[in-house]
Amino acid sequence: MSDVLVYVGGAVLALWGVAHIAPTRSVADSFGEISGDSRRILVMEWVAEGVTHISIGVLVILMAALEVSADPAVRLVYRVSAAALIALAALTALTGARTPVVWFKLCPFVLTSVAALLLAASAL
Repeated sequence: MSDVLVYVGGAVLALWGVAHIAPTRSVADSFGEISGDSRRILVMEWVAEGVTHISIGVLVILMAALEVSADPAVRLVYRVSAAALIALAALTALTGARTPVVWFKLCPFVLTSVAALLLAASAL
């Protein structure tokens, strides 16, 4: 059962990361006329968060597929990943989610939900 939770959470997170990266150009364009340096920083941060989501999603899926879920190291990976997602969710809740952009408002819920699945999987 714990592997199912991890597979679902990992897949949701990886897809959320891809969906995060896909509109990078239009997101950067939505800021209007900004300096080249500001645009590069915006793009860098936008892509970095998407890559983080994908990386954590792939990591937990690989742990579930390749290791025994009762292994303490596997449980630690799930818990540390959940903590990172909760930290990102809190950051987003305090920053981007305070804007009128719906996707920013949704992001903390997606990240917290996946963190909950990973914590549940680590407890089983």
